[in-house]
Amino acid sequence: MRFYAVSHSPAVVPSHRRLRPLPARSLPAIPGSPVRTNFLLAERKISLGVARNPVRSGRRPISAMASEAISSTAAAKGKKELLVFESEEELSVSLAKYTAELSEKFAQERGAFTVVLSGGSLIKSLRKLVEPPYLESVDWTKWHVFWVDERVVPKDHADSNYKLAYDGFLSKVPIPPGQVYAINDSLSAEGAADDYEICLKQLVKTGVVAASSATGFAKFDLMLLGMGPDGHVASLFPEHPLLNENQRWVTFIKDSPKPPPERITFTFPVINSSAYVALVVTGAGKASAVHKALGSGQSLSDMLPVEMVSLKDGKFSWFTDKAAVSLLQDRASL
Repeated sequence: MRFYAVSHSPAVVPSHRRLRPLPARSLPAIPGSPVRTNFLLAERKISLGVARNPVRSGRRPISAMASEAISSTAAAKGKKELLVFESEEELSVSLAKYTAELSEKFAQERGAFTVVLSGGSLIKSLRKLVEPPYLESVDWTKWHVFWVDERVVPKDHADSNYKLAYDGFLSKVPIPPGQVYAINDSLSAEGAADDYEICLKQLVKTGVVAASSATGFAKFDLMLLGMGPDGHVASLFPEHPLLNENQRWVTFIKDSPKPPPERITFTFPVINSSAYVALVVTGAGKASAVHKALGSGQSLSDMLPVEMVSLKDGKFSWFTDKAAVSLLQDRASL
């Protein structure tokens, strides 16, 4: 097995290195009032309303959204939560609190917090986590970091999701080096996918990563995902044969419609086994895909990859801004 548990540079660092836990501190309240909606994709029911005037709109302010989202376990299987923020800045503040509280929850329950990152603009949305109070209050020694997909390029390459995460996040927080799991970039795409899958299965066997009792696949504590303008998630693209992969944990693609062409990616059975998924979608450029995913009555045959994210036993939250959901909103209520 040749997976890399890497430091914040391409060099391999022994996994026994650990940092002393940081003292826990209370987390701040979230400014702003996102519109919060629970919905069932199968029924195509969306209910968006005004959050500017809670009295007139009949909605109370959500000042502790992250706490409520984490503690709300009564949602039926298949339900998803849509959070709409006034701006990307407010979204980032809320996402930091949401992630920090999940970190505390799983650190207490399991003694570890397994986090899966994606590329694109997601890392920018995590920027509040590297600022006070989270830099000091989060117990970073419990974090184990993975990637939902990766480009098969050297770790210092401009296209590397590892480099993106390193530059914007990993280099700024004290996660133990041996708990950051990047691909072995000396292997082919197929070899890197096989190697990463072996890594995950070993970590499930040792209890670092939980296993789903419902599916038998790895059950990550939190997946932080983005979505492309075409509705793709991870490196699972519309109408690609990999959408139907249901045996592998990690697979590879050599003909990605977006460069670079060679990548590895988690499959839907692993994504859908997660305990929590936060899908971050911002900007008007994503509005068409959001509308197709949440507001149209298309058949199963033309589902976007993002619509195939359906957790078996978990909580799925969309973190969006008003631009991303602009084609869904009732203009008269804004």
